Amino acid sequence: FPSLFQLAALERQVFDFLGYQWAPILANFLHIIIVILGLFGTIQYRPRYIVVYAIWTAVWVTWNIFIICFYLEVGGLSKDSELLTFNISRHQSWWSENGPGCVRKEASMSGIKGLDSHSYISVIGCALEYRYIEVMHSSFQILIALVGFVYACYVVSVFTEEEDSFDFIGGFDPFPLYHVNEKPTNLLFKQTYLSISPAGFSGMERMSK
Repeated sequence: FPSLFQLAALERQVFDFLGYQWAPILANFLHIIIVILGLFGTIQYRPRYIVVYAIWTAVWVTWNIFIICFYLEVGGLSKDSELLTFNISRHQSWWSENGPGCVRKEASMSGIKGLDSHSYISVIGCALEYRYIEVMHSSFQILIALVGFVYACYVVSVFTEEEDSFDFIGGFDPFPLYHVNEKPTNLLFKQTYLSISPAGFSGMERMSK
């Protein structure tokens, strides 16, 4: 499962890089780091790292729900806005020009004053509109995140049960040396008592006489 999560995150990052979508790029980068942290926690038996990943999955699901709302233009959002590029550029999703069946055509705009070096790009013949591809990507990420959350909870529960069973058999006994040295100390006390007691009794007999 962790390898699948990592591959899905990398795939999403590649296409966001191609489309210059800076906000998703930063979110994907943070997601990749958290996935690596969760993978490290699973291998090294660090439940805290896995808990961090489980909490992050809730944030990741929320982010992908926002992306879905953005491309479906829910709640006043517009897919044509520059929100995902931080208003740095007017780039859109890479799929807007490279989707399945899309044909990209450039028409010269030399007849318009001031636009001699510009061209108009039109995309036709797309089998599926790019916003639906982005929605499917985000939906897949949500599905993987939910599976990852369940998997993380399962791993944490297994690690917790192993720690509890180890405590039960004395794996974390806070006073191991006390129990080991208890009997030798008692034996030493008994030997000292036996060596001193005859002299003590003989002294008491003299005093009585």
